[in-house]
Amino acid sequence: MTSASSALGGEFPLAADLLVSRVGFGAMQLAGPGVFGPPSDRERSIRVLRRAVELGINHIDTCDYYGPWVVNELIAEALHPYGDDLVLVTKIGSYRDHQGGWLPLGHPDALRAQVHDNLRRLRLEALDLVYLRYLADQPGITLADQLGALIELREQGLLRNIGLSNVSAAQFEEAQRHTRIAAVQNLYNVVNRTSAELLEKAAAAGAAFVPFFPLGSGFADSRARADGVLRAVAERRGATQAQVSLAWLLRRSPNILLIPGTSSVEHLQENTAAADLELTAEDVAELDAMVADGETLEAAH
Repeated sequence: MTSASSALGGEFPLAADLLVSRVGFGAMQLAGPGVFGPPSDRERSIRVLRRAVELGINHIDTCDYYGPWVVNELIAEALHPYGDDLVLVTKIGSYRDHQGGWLPLGHPDALRAQVHDNLRRLRLEALDLVYLRYLADQPGITLADQLGALIELREQGLLRNIGLSNVSAAQFEEAQRHTRIAAVQNLYNVVNRTSAELLEKAAAAGAAFVPFFPLGSGFADSRARADGVLRAVAERRGATQAQVSLAWLLRRSPNILLIPGTSSVEHLQENTAAADLELTAEDVAELDAMVADGETLEAAH
């Protein structure tokens, strides 16, 4: 029989004792419009989370500032008590203002408080992986200071692995001098490859690379649609453009983990099925040629 993990693109070790399916689920879209406030249909969000686990997904990406708080509370309501193999991953380093703005909050004391907030709302005693989300330079706060707070929390047993989000290749290398970085989460997809250098450095270090917006920027861009490459490959394979984009990412590097998000069970199942889509060498060559590493589609045209 084919295991759920192999059917989801195989597994990747975030740590020696922490295997996750390469196709996971990003929970951001379970909140209200603009990732702010409650969902319009709470029960539908609950169904999506439970269906994700039924499909074999054991890697769910969340954050206490999605909503804020809404998504973590939904996850706990839908899935607690958690299965032994379920890995919940969160991010810290930001907060939402009353208008829904995304603002940096990176002081070490604030990071410690955010970890405790995530633990409480997710009903966990320890977090498997915590990303430090880098939004902007904050006077008087260094990356070393921030990592020091996370290392301290790890020593206290409140988190097990440290990741980085929205960073440069140089920042990744700097962080590695302080501690092991288990995963990096940056913008990267079939039409935006500006994080290509970081992807390669993460792979060399044995760290996972988790693209956020693995679909979004590709399909919001009119030039991607006009180019027709995605559409042509999708038609040949009897798939959707979204599935082609996700399948390309799985082929791009073995350390890539996918966390496509949705608030629809049907879309969730469609995204998950991308792991079974086999692209030919011709398909991959056409998709590769759309954009060079380190570029976006706009820059390439």
